[in-house]
Amino acid sequence: MFGRLRRVIAEWVVQTWDDVKASTDASLLGVARFLGLLYGPIDRRLRIDQALRKSLQYRLPSHATWRQAFGGIAYLLFIILVVTGVLLSFYYRPSAGEAYQSVQHIISEVSFGWLIRDLHVWSANLIVVAIVAHMARVFFDAAYKPPRETNWLVGLLLLFVVLAFGATGYLLPWDQWAYWTVTEVLDALAGVPVFGGAIVAVLTGDVMVSGATLSRYFAFHVIIMPWVAFALLVYHFTLVRRRGIAPPRGATVDAGAKPGLSPEDTLAGAHVPSGDQKVYPGEGEGVPFFPNHLLRSFIVGVVVLAVAISLAALFPRPVGELANPDAPPAGLVSSWVAVDVSLAIIRYLGSWGLALFTLVAASLALLPLFDRSPESRLSRRPLALTLGVLFILGTIVAWFAGHRLQPLPARTVPSAVEQSAEEVVPDVPIPDIGPAPIRPARPDTSGPGGGNP
Repeated sequence: MFGRLRRVIAEWVVQTWDDVKASTDASLLGVARFLGLLYGPIDRRLRIDQALRKSLQYRLPSHATWRQAFGGIAYLLFIILVVTGVLLSFYYRPSAGEAYQSVQHIISEVSFGWLIRDLHVWSANLIVVAIVAHMARVFFDAAYKPPRETNWLVGLLLLFVVLAFGATGYLLPWDQWAYWTVTEVLDALAGVPVFGGAIVAVLTGDVMVSGATLSRYFAFHVIIMPWVAFALLVYHFTLVRRRGIAPPRGATVDAGAKPGLSPEDTLAGAHVPSGDQKVYPGEGEGVPFFPNHLLRSFIVGVVVLAVAISLAALFPRPVGELANPDAPPAGLVSSWVAVDVSLAIIRYLGSWGLALFTLVAASLALLPLFDRSPESRLSRRPLALTLGVLFILGTIVAWFAGHRLQPLPARTVPSAVEQSAEEVVPDVPIPDIGPAPIRPARPDTSGPGGGNP
C-alpha cells in the first residue's frame, strides 16, 4: 500500500514539475544572464529547461581569457556594494542629528555590522581600481573602435556613475573627516566656471554643508544612482553580447572562427551589413561557456570576495569625531581612492585643475570619433600609448600625493563655510513666539433644535 502511495506521489511530483517547466517563459533566464551565470542567447521558443541547456552550450571565442576578468570583477564588486548597502540602510538614519549615532550603532551593536560596513568601504575602493584597469585594457587593445563605440561611451558613463556613488556616499558617516573633505571639494567645485556654482547649489541645498546636504546625498546614493546604474548595466551587457568579445591586438579573426551573424542575431532574423560583421566561433570551436568560462568566473569571484573580506577585517576604516562645522579636524583619514586624487588636484592645481582633469576624462568619450583606423597594435599607435600611460601615471601620482594631505588650517577655511557663518546668524532679533491664547467657549444660544442664532 505504501509502495503504491509513493509511486503515485512521485508521478504527481514529476507531472507537476513538467507542467511548471512547460508553462514558465524562457525569458526568466534573463535574470541569470544578467547575473553572469549565462552568456549565450536565450531561445524563447523553447521550454525553459531546453532553453537553459541550449544557452549553456554556447561557445566563446578562444581569445576570451583571464584578461577579460576585470569587467567581471567590477560587476561582482558592484553586486557586493548593492547587497551591503541594502543591509546598512536597515539601520542608517539620514539626518544630521542621527546619522553619526546610527553609524556607531552599526559598528558596535549590530551583529557583524562593522564587517558589512568595512566591506562596503573597501568594495567602493576596489571597484574604482577594477573599472580603471578594465578600461585601460579596452583602451590599449583598441576595443573602443567600430563597431564598439557605443559600448565605450556606456562604459565611461558607468565609471562616472560609480564615482558619483562614492562621492554621495562619502558624506553619510557624518564625521569630521567626511564633512570637511566634502566641504573642501564643494568649495573647489563652486570655483569651476559656468556650471560649478549651479552644481554645488543642487548638491548642497543650503548655504553650507548641512542636514539638507546629507538628505540630498542620501537620496542620490540610494534612490537615483542605483536606477541609473541598472539601466546602463543592462545596456552595456546587451551591447557586449551583440558585438561579441573584441579580438586581441593585431588579430582580426579568432583562430578557427568564421565571420557572420551571432547566434542571437540569427534567432532574431536580423541582418547585419557586411561592414559590421562579427567574429564568432564555428560549431565545436572556441571555448565552452559551461563549464570552462563559468568556472573561471567563479574562481575569480571567490578570490575577489576573499580579498575584499580580508581587507575589511584587517584594515577597518575608523570613524572620526562627530561633524563640527565650526572647527576643522586635526587630521584627515581618507577612505576612498577617488577622494585622494580629487584633493591632490584641488590643493596643487585649484578649481581650474579640477575642471581640466574632468574635461580630459570626459574627452575620452570622443576617442572613437578621432581614432577610426582599424589598427589595434600599440606599436603603431604611439599617441594613444603616450596619452594612456600619462593619464594612468598621473592618476597614481595624484593618489599618493592626496593620501598624505592634511586638512586646511582654520585661517583658510573654505569661503563657502565662512560666508555661511554670517548668513546663519541674522542681525534682527528672533521674535518670541508663544502659545496662542485660549479663547473662552461661546455660549450655545441656538435654543432647542440647534441652528445658528
